Amino acid sequence: MQANTATSPVVDAPGAASLRQITRVVRGRPTSDGAGVKLTRVIGQPALDMLDPFLMLDEFRSDQASDYIAGFPEHPHRGFETVTYMLAGRMRHGDNQGNTGLLTAGSVQWMTAGRGILHSEMPEQEDGLMWGFQLWVNLPAKDKMTAPRYQDIAPERIPEIELAPGVRARVIAGEAGGVKGPVEAEATAAVYLDLRLEAGATVEVPLPQGHNAFAYVYAGQARIGDGPSSELLRGDLGVLGSGDNVRIAAPQSAARLILVAGRPFNEPVAKYGPFVMNTQQQIVQAVEDFRAGRF
Repeated sequence: MQANTATSPVVDAPGAASLRQITRVVRGRPTSDGAGVKLTRVIGQPALDMLDPFLMLDEFRSDQASDYIAGFPEHPHRGFETVTYMLAGRMRHGDNQGNTGLLTAGSVQWMTAGRGILHSEMPEQEDGLMWGFQLWVNLPAKDKMTAPRYQDIAPERIPEIELAPGVRARVIAGEAGGVKGPVEAEATAAVYLDLRLEAGATVEVPLPQGHNAFAYVYAGQARIGDGPSSELLRGDLGVLGSGDNVRIAAPQSAARLILVAGRPFNEPVAKYGPFVMNTQQQIVQAVEDFRAGRF
């Protein structure tokens, strides 16, 4: 078990328009989870324990069935949300409340665990590429014991727009270019964009002031802002500083990245495996409730 208190980001003075710069570059670490699924952990590892309200970011990518076929058998969650975004492959999910769904390429599942849920995520393929992300998003203290719910978003429900010449975005959550994403994420007012830039393209994307934000490049390379750590290669996560906008360019080659932002809670965080609460006492209660079958 561990507890830590997130710190507030530095926010610019009201009315002062400014570009966000990369304050830190992090590379993921190979690990495994579930029943042995191989993945890369980017947030939730020693180099970046969390970025309030984001608790964990995993990228899973393999065309070797042995790396993913065992999947994630039934396991519990309490106190936060999980966001699964598929780029390739098929994953079936189900829970102890009778909900089932199929994640396919381009789809999103935003699951609010709330007071507790038991669910599984199992591959529905025996070969081929399995590729995507899972992001854990914290819930504020007042919402940690809310009723669980799923938002299953099919690929065709995610709008795709042109933000600038050679720049297209899939708007999963939040707003970009006057288009709103289908996911409801009221607690964090989250922004989640999948950006595709052609070589030579540049775009400025507004982000809410006060939100913590990051960019993760999953194909090619990109330049974020104009600071000393502006270059991000495939597999790099850039933590963004304060400001109104972020400038993203692909000066040398095409790039694909996710751009994510959320309102921080600045509350104590107690974590133990699949439980994320505010105090150690609440963690103990979560473990007792799970063992007693109260999820």
